Amino acid sequence: MSFAEFLHQVGGMGRFQIIHTMLLTIPIVLMASHNLLQNFTAAIPGHHCQVHINANNTSYPNATLHLDSQDLLRVAIPMDRNRQPEKCRRFVTAQWQLLDPNVTEPNGTQLDTEPCTEGWTYDRSMFTSTIITEWDLVCNLQKFQQMAQSIYMAGVLVGALVLGGLSDRFGRKAMLIWSFLQLAVMGTCTAFAPSYISYCIFRFLGGMALSGFGLSTACLRFVYTLGQILLAGLAYGIPDWRWLQLTVSLPFFFFLIYSWYVWFAESARWLVLAGKDDRAVKVLQRVARMNGKREEGEKITTEVKRPNGVFNEGLDPQAAHSSLCFSLSMVNGRFSTSFSYYGLAMDLQNFGVSIYLIQLIFGAVDFPAKVVVTISMSYIGRRISLSAFLLLAGLVIIANIFVPRGGFVRTSLAVIGKGCLSAAFNCVFLFTTELYPTPIRQTGLGFGSTMARVGGIVAPLAKMLDDYFIFLPPVVYGAAPIISGIVATLLPETLNQLLPDTVEEVESRLVWWGGRGGNALLKITQQQSQVF
Repeated sequence: MSFAEFLHQVGGMGRFQIIHTMLLTIPIVLMASHNLLQNFTAAIPGHHCQVHINANNTSYPNATLHLDSQDLLRVAIPMDRNRQPEKCRRFVTAQWQLLDPNVTEPNGTQLDTEPCTEGWTYDRSMFTSTIITEWDLVCNLQKFQQMAQSIYMAGVLVGALVLGGLSDRFGRKAMLIWSFLQLAVMGTCTAFAPSYISYCIFRFLGGMALSGFGLSTACLRFVYTLGQILLAGLAYGIPDWRWLQLTVSLPFFFFLIYSWYVWFAESARWLVLAGKDDRAVKVLQRVARMNGKREEGEKITTEVKRPNGVFNEGLDPQAAHSSLCFSLSMVNGRFSTSFSYYGLAMDLQNFGVSIYLIQLIFGAVDFPAKVVVTISMSYIGRRISLSAFLLLAGLVIIANIFVPRGGFVRTSLAVIGKGCLSAAFNCVFLFTTELYPTPIRQTGLGFGSTMARVGGIVAPLAKMLDDYFIFLPPVVYGAAPIISGIVATLLPETLNQLLPDTVEEVESRLVWWGGRGGNALLKITQQQSQVF
């Protein structure tokens, strides 16, 4: 009897598993809040230079007493090409002649201007406070907005590398509890950060922690979609960035308490692999009692003492620690999907509609996307589904370049692109699982996950390319999935195929790359396995 069959015998999906799953689901809902939080805490409100008018240097000493705010802006701030106040420059001296309706207004560049040496005035009608308004991260400093998100995603990557190994060594429960504690503390510290540098440090450490419990609960990622919808509501109700940050961080103290003192049990499979059979027996007996299988639970000790008992079947510790980079195609797919996904999801202000509405829609579109991709993978196949979703996502992202901001068409194309990338995420994860042979499957998934996080780090940085050419970021975000979609067509189909147990079985399926080409690829990856 295999270990999985034995677990099914003592309860399967019983009361214990249902409660366990529900308690793990709640933190995952807030995972989206932390990943996408900077859409709101780092939102850039409308702004312009502080208006400074020296009445002593004008022939109208009482003019400022009779002007409304729009007239003051007209004489103090030049207009951009869209006839809106410039965000980063102001007139050196007030241009009173611009108030005369008979005077033709010259181009702002023909008049003397200067940078915003005295700071900025922000539109606080939507956001009472963000890190942008608090630390003036606009104009020449606007790149620090994207930098902060990349630093956070770097923390997620480092957390996956560090906490993943510690989880294998010290157990899933210990790392889950530690991750809850670290995220609760670092998230709270972020809310009270006195400077931009301290903010980035706390966000980095919070990202590490989030990655820690994300690894332990990967099977519950479907509820991540609910978190995106919840974030829209929380951000709408809490327009101050510090209070919003605190709201999504404090619940992790509660998660820490119930995971430590109340319910969570260590993974029985990990306990067996770690040679802690006695503790594994106690855990499984507890599961059996909760599931109404007390008699089966009492037999566990007898089963364990058998030389070739269930605890020794179906487990291969050596295979779990093997590693191999199976193919650059899957790595490229994971990277580009994550890269374009976060490129869209973290640029909500660029669509010209309510940021809360677009966040809500972006979250809700994941539900039909997951349904469609599930049907597609089941009937059409993994390879065609992955390629189609990636190609469609890339095409609509690039097509949006030619659509005016604020319109229904632009928003609809963005939602379609987001939905396709969400579907591609599901598809590429399953496809990767089915392509890797058993001895290196976990390592392959881990490497692919690492590259996905690298994509999340690079995505905000690519937004800085609009300093050189405004259309460059969407071109890059669109080109990445198109290239990956084309490459995905070269992969073998895995629909209705048994999971490969050996590299030789994988080799036999590489019909698209040809005999010697497939063999050469496998030789290269086998050499890489010795390095990893």
